[in-house]
Amino acid sequence: MREKNSEREDDSEISASLQYTDHMTAIIRQAEADGHFTDLPGKGKPLNLGREYMNPSEAQLYKTMKDNHVLPRWVEVGKEIEQLINDLEGLEGKEMQRKLKQINKKIKEYNGICPPMLQKNKIHR
Repeated sequence: MREKNSEREDDSEISASLQYTDHMTAIIRQAEADGHFTDLPGKGKPLNLGREYMNPSEAQLYKTMKDNHVLPRWVEVGKEIEQLINDLEGLEGKEMQRKLKQINKKIKEYNGICPPMLQKNKIHR
């Protein structure tokens, strides 16, 4: 019985020595605790990211569209999907199945043209 306990102790010592430690996080937490981040310039103010994160040609395209009150196609299709989903209420049977097919077809179109992070899942009922 004593051997099993010593084996467990050895295993726990090994797992403790192999445990991952994030040194950068420890350094940052220590600096935070020491107050190194309390009087930074701009503290409490929003970041001004501007439009620099965007490809310049895309930025010009979106600016032109915005100036002319034109929405990107994927936004228009997203609104159509929302309207179709609202129209589902009160439908049953074949009418509902037909409407679901129509919605899922629109979702497929939407997913092909929208940014990847905004893609939608098909709906089933």
